[in-house]
Amino acid sequence: MSGKYKPKYTRMAQLKTASDLSTYLQTHQIDLPYDETLLPPDQSPFGKPIVLKSGKTIGNSLCILPMEGWDGTPDGKPTDFTRRRWLKFAESGAKLLFGCEAVAVCHAGKANPNQLVINPENFDEFVSLRQLILDKHTEQFNRTDDLVIGLQLTHSGRFCKPNSHRQFESKILYAHPYLNQKFGMDADYPVLTDNEIDEIIEHYVAAAVLAQKAGFDFVDIKHCHGYLGHEFLSAVNREGRYGGSFENRTRFLRNIVAGIRQAAPGLEMGIRLSAFDLLPFKKGPGDVGMPEPTDTYPYAFGGAESGLNIDLSEPKAFLELAQSLGIQMICITGGSPYYNPHLMRPALFPPSDGYLPPEDPLLGVKRQIDVTHELKKAFPELVIIGSGYSYLQEWLPNVAQYVLREGMADSVGFGRMVLSYPTMPADMLTGKALTRNLICRTFSDCTTAPRNGLISGCYPLDTLYKKLPEAEQLKELKF
Repeated sequence: MSGKYKPKYTRMAQLKTASDLSTYLQTHQIDLPYDETLLPPDQSPFGKPIVLKSGKTIGNSLCILPMEGWDGTPDGKPTDFTRRRWLKFAESGAKLLFGCEAVAVCHAGKANPNQLVINPENFDEFVSLRQLILDKHTEQFNRTDDLVIGLQLTHSGRFCKPNSHRQFESKILYAHPYLNQKFGMDADYPVLTDNEIDEIIEHYVAAAVLAQKAGFDFVDIKHCHGYLGHEFLSAVNREGRYGGSFENRTRFLRNIVAGIRQAAPGLEMGIRLSAFDLLPFKKGPGDVGMPEPTDTYPYAFGGAESGLNIDLSEPKAFLELAQSLGIQMICITGGSPYYNPHLMRPALFPPSDGYLPPEDPLLGVKRQIDVTHELKKAFPELVIIGSGYSYLQEWLPNVAQYVLREGMADSVGFGRMVLSYPTMPADMLTGKALTRNLICRTFSDCTTAPRNGLISGCYPLDTLYKKLPEAEQLKELKF
């Protein structure tokens, strides 16, 4: 589809007043809560600190979400592009950096050839990245004692591409009836053995030890977006110690936690969790996303067997387990960018390998807020971080204020929004008017570029990326 695609739904930038937004929501029967006016900084929930059971204090209720990087070296070290992105996290004003970046625990577990890897050879680079954040944050905000910095540890499982942007080298837990076919795997494609899983767990523990030595406050044991940790939760038909029962499907998490407790005592842990999932979607008539046809779908963790509705029974059991393991911080997301991206990344403009939105993206925002709220109500002692706010654009502060003021989440997360507008959290905290020409408009270029082997960044709004030769290549790839 050409770059002249005209969205079916009204662009958020056209909803200029609270009356405009209210009318739109009422007309389309979208029950999305928001505050019409923003409170002054001294009354705003944005600045409310969060005290962790560890004794550490997070200085406010805004968070930077971990993002997958596509701009490291082939051996997993950061480049100047990487460091520039981390500097944006530091100057954002958010006091919780939930993982900073998806960092592979081994080369084979990389989602792309340029993903960072934490290992002894790269250790000093992670010391430097953390120090970079501390120095920049001190320069901007004069203190870091209330800044909590995590490192997200990941293995990409089904979506491993360690050596080529074009070639999957998948590590799977079971044969998936849709995803095997979608990503070029035969039904008898080999699955990881229990012994191989044990080795991957050892990689996680070793990575956590290095993260602690590098000074990170916690590690995020990633369980989202279709990657390996998330796939364990849906491995209902897998035989052996890591599949079938809920106990077996959470053994991966429990063994990692036990290993970290022994090898890196005192290191805190968090989890980014896809708390709901639905059927994989594909292009339907008019390139609009539609679910794969099925009578029953047992592979949606947090989904009903229909594959089209949410069921939070198991996610609640998972959070109960996490809480029993002493894990306090849980970042909520949903689905996967590989097979149903509208669930976790609501947008009008899909990436080149995606589909047009099958619903008003505001419904996707609301879904994530509602799930996060339900989980927060069920687990009041957990620190729950919400995701999926970027599509709100100018109205992000108004919705975020309502959510925080009502206790529907403890912290609001910023993802791709900070690529174009890194200081948006700081502006919200100080009551400064938003800079409209920096606001992410969800064009999805930051996904289309790496899906096609190009460096990732905000090509529409970041002058550095606008001037790259890749910007011209990207125009040819647009959906």
